[in-house]
Amino acid sequence: MQAAALERTLHSEIPLSQAMGIRVTAYDGTSLKLAAPLDPNINHKCTAFGGSLYSLAVLCGWGLLHLKLAEAGLHKHIVIQEADIRYLLPVDQDLHAECHLDATALQRFLRTLAKHDRARLALDVVITHNGQPAVTFSGRYVVHG
Repeated sequence: MQAAALERTLHSEIPLSQAMGIRVTAYDGTSLKLAAPLDPNINHKCTAFGGSLYSLAVLCGWGLLHLKLAEAGLHKHIVIQEADIRYLLPVDQDLHAECHLDATALQRFLRTLAKHDRARLALDVVITHNGQPAVTFSGRYVVHG
């Protein structure tokens, strides 16, 4: 599954992503980049709404994990279990999120999943503004049969 297929999956499985205008901008096998326009995600201060930033971050981690599971031939349920978010700077232009996945962490996660049919994985997402981290997100995702 590649970027276009992931975008279709996001929009069909999580309709909010379509309303937010989320699109997949890059995937290289270890990292995923998502973007969303500011207009449908704006707040009363003419900056990105905190809930939109949170949703974009959650979906960036979810999307990367979804792609890695598909590459492994696994079709499992992914849910966010726990998250921590820090809003460092206001975002007054289009939203850009990126999530990386360490190969060692992925292999450990896949071994646990194979053994128990359930596993947890922590992922970090950064949303940037003018090249600077504007939002940092750490989420723990649970995957199960």
